[in-house]
Amino acid sequence: MVMALSVPILGEAVGWRRWLAVCVGFCGVLLILRPGTEMFSSTNILPVLAAFMMAIYGILTRYAARRDAAETSFFWTAMAGGIAMLCIGPFFWLPPVGSDWGWMGLLCLTGTGGHYLLIKAFDATKASTIQPFAYLQLVFASSIGILVFADSLDPMLFIGGSIIVSSGLFALQRESKVKSH
Repeated sequence: MVMALSVPILGEAVGWRRWLAVCVGFCGVLLILRPGTEMFSSTNILPVLAAFMMAIYGILTRYAARRDAAETSFFWTAMAGGIAMLCIGPFFWLPPVGSDWGWMGLLCLTGTGGHYLLIKAFDATKASTIQPFAYLQLVFASSIGILVFADSLDPMLFIGGSIIVSSGLFALQRESKVKSH
């Protein structure tokens, strides 16, 4: 979605090799998820909507990077998120207990760091270049599931993950060749 939107909204040129890398990476995602007919129910509109909103966020972040420093974008997205949570949070807040405070602190640090690095990435290069690496989220989430929650190992996870990583590395290699010429 990011690459498809980056062409008309940002005017980014996307070569056929990068389109191919994203499509191959998406095939890796499909190998991991193995969607069936139950995937096409009305309850699955939320993940599709979330993916679309994340794509819009990436496009707008790249658009803002043309005019503002990464720190400015980081500040305003934090303010918008904070205000939204102030409107919603009080109705659902349950105070953390015991070690939950530590986990919440770790979540804040890693979330803040990751968000800042994502903004810096969109500041540094085209959205269509970053997109193949977004598929790595499935690999990381699956790894956390295996390591932390003792999820079972699945051969399709490794095959799909290898395809995802390979497509990302191919896109990175293509981008470095384009920049060197």
